[in-house]
Amino acid sequence: MMNVLVLGSGGREHAFCKALAPSPHLGALYCAPGNAGIAADAALLDIDPMDFEAVIKACRSHRIDLVVVGPEAPLCEGIVDVLAKEGIRAFGPTAAAAQLEGSKRFTKDLCARYGIPTAAYRSFADEASALAYLDTVRVPIVIKADGLAAGKGVTIAETPESARSAVREVFAGRFGAAGASLVIEEYLEGEEASLFALVDGETVIPFGTAQDHKRVGDGDTGPNTGGMGAYSPAPVLDEAMSRRAMTEIVEPTARAMALEGRPFRGFLYAGLMITAAGPQLIEYNVRFGDPEAQVVLPRLQSDLLAHLLAACNGALAGETVLWHTDVALTVVLAANGYPGPYAQGTRIGGLENASKSPHTTIYHAGTARDRDGRIIAIGGRVLDVTAVGATVSQAQAAAYAAVAKIDWIGGFFRRDIGWRAVGREV
Repeated sequence: MMNVLVLGSGGREHAFCKALAPSPHLGALYCAPGNAGIAADAALLDIDPMDFEAVIKACRSHRIDLVVVGPEAPLCEGIVDVLAKEGIRAFGPTAAAAQLEGSKRFTKDLCARYGIPTAAYRSFADEASALAYLDTVRVPIVIKADGLAAGKGVTIAETPESARSAVREVFAGRFGAAGASLVIEEYLEGEEASLFALVDGETVIPFGTAQDHKRVGDGDTGPNTGGMGAYSPAPVLDEAMSRRAMTEIVEPTARAMALEGRPFRGFLYAGLMITAAGPQLIEYNVRFGDPEAQVVLPRLQSDLLAHLLAACNGALAGETVLWHTDVALTVVLAANGYPGPYAQGTRIGGLENASKSPHTTIYHAGTARDRDGRIIAIGGRVLDVTAVGATVSQAQAAAYAAVAKIDWIGGFFRRDIGWRAVGREV
């Protein structure tokens, strides 16, 4: 039996905890720092995942056998390396391998060296050069802060003026250290989807597909967010297209990273654009997506903990991942104002009633309990209401039926999650 510590406090980490709980290999389950919902599934530790010394002490005191790292920031800062030096096993990439997410320039340069399909690009370390380059290209064009920006560092500029404004915002410090440099890349026409893979340094196995809704408003309008909803599997990534993405993009990336002396272990999340010419890489994340985890993991039939251990041990060859055939769909409830400034501390009611909805799970993201024990919102994205069904439309109907039972005047949600897939069912 193994004691497991999940690091993080969002919906993704809640999904990890619920998926790990049934494992016959699991002893005690902890989450640091967790949230009000995770508290029902794991023992919470009041620890910041970026406080590596505190994490090490917790692992010692609670006899942790495996640390599962949810967010990207501690991965890019090297928590897996630090834990390994202390003899503590952790699931996730080293800091060197996490550069696939930590630096968009690194990933684009890697793709260029190894012929991995992606959009044409140029990278810049100063505003003047970037602005001069914009005079030579057509819009739409994509402006990306090079580093980690919590999913908000990308601008699709439809006009030359908006492109120039996006460049100036990056270099003016809107995204902090993430904007010390930027990448300008070709706009790809097609349909976006996410492909997940489990990697042990050599072996790569597919681990589900999803489509999310990044824009804040209905009809895919407004600014980008960390994600307002998702569904799995992604219809556009059928078996043939998924195979192409694996053989043309994900597997070559794993081989390239090994050749570069940065073997990748963990979840590799490929954001793809399915174009007329086939799949193209938009960007990599080096951890599971959020809210994609909340729709992929509920469909997992086999033992998540066993799969994570196999990846840690370099033993994925021959590993079989089993899936339920149902579709899963999640609706994100966010605090008013998100992705800009938002209020905190607003009370949320009706969760017990909503949780009783058939085929539905509520994952907590930005929640806590106040002094009276009531659930309050403390984040931008606050709840993920996930439902499963035989079709996307069935899962969608079940999810929104549960959302309707939640009483929260301080939040909002998109009302069209899954619209593209539902349209395919007609």
